[in-house]
Amino acid sequence: MNPQRREFLRTVAALTLSRGAFAESAPSTTKLTERLTLITGAGNNIVSLAGDSGTLLVDCGDAPHAQAVLKLAGSVKTVFNTHWHLESTGANAAMADAGAKITAHVNTKLWMTQEIIHDWEEKVFPPRAKKALPTETFYTTGKTTFSGEPVEYGLMPIAHTDGDIYVHFPQSNVLVAGDVVQAGRLPLLDFPTGGWIGGMQEAHRTLLRLANDTTKIVPATGNVLTKAEVQANLETLTKLREQLVKLMKQGMGVKDMIAAKALKDFESQLAGDPDAFLFTAYRGLWAHVRELGGIV
Repeated sequence: MNPQRREFLRTVAALTLSRGAFAESAPSTTKLTERLTLITGAGNNIVSLAGDSGTLLVDCGDAPHAQAVLKLAGSVKTVFNTHWHLESTGANAAMADAGAKITAHVNTKLWMTQEIIHDWEEKVFPPRAKKALPTETFYTTGKTTFSGEPVEYGLMPIAHTDGDIYVHFPQSNVLVAGDVVQAGRLPLLDFPTGGWIGGMQEAHRTLLRLANDTTKIVPATGNVLTKAEVQANLETLTKLREQLVKLMKQGMGVKDMIAAKALKDFESQLAGDPDAFLFTAYRGLWAHVRELGGIV
């Protein structure tokens, strides 16, 4: 690898905020509704639906907190994975050992069988153990009922990854969004597994169609959101995309954008590292250059 490129990637990796840093404390619970509970502090946010015959989880957190999550959730019968990342699926093996079936989009399962390289972080994710893989997959949408509670789920294509799903509890008016909504921060887009900012925008539109003014929308990290907050985040994403495309059409590469502090107008409004965002968003945009009407 070119020494300058290696140094650039090392700088981006050093500045990229690891969610693992937030996962050191013991998990805790907050009631969303009479039957739905939010579990935090175990990697990504987890939503738990308690029933007479056991518990359904949307995401199950990271591996280090698996036993703590099981203790809080009780007898877990079903797990939905909103995407492949370890903060959401790291506890899959423990859930499978406890007897849970695991449902995910087919692309999520496929990525979990592959080696995945995040060059901007200098990280390599090896294939997952067989027992950590989803046991049930789907392609577009699906419905089920768990202990009398309707559950609807569906793909949000090529968003934060190409296997992101929502899980909707319409009776309780709770919508689990996964990592396609990263409100109040510069999002990280997993372009090696299909993520790009245009798909993330469309995922927001899907969520907005499903929600109403009182829906509780649960992202992978951070606070529970309202429909208005998701709409505001979509508007921010639109402005970010417009800025990047404008600079790309001027012939700027990602290192040029970083050197020019291309996101300085956003940095006071949004948390997160601008360099890491630029690197991941830029690569995703180039993969969809035809949809942008060409760059040059």
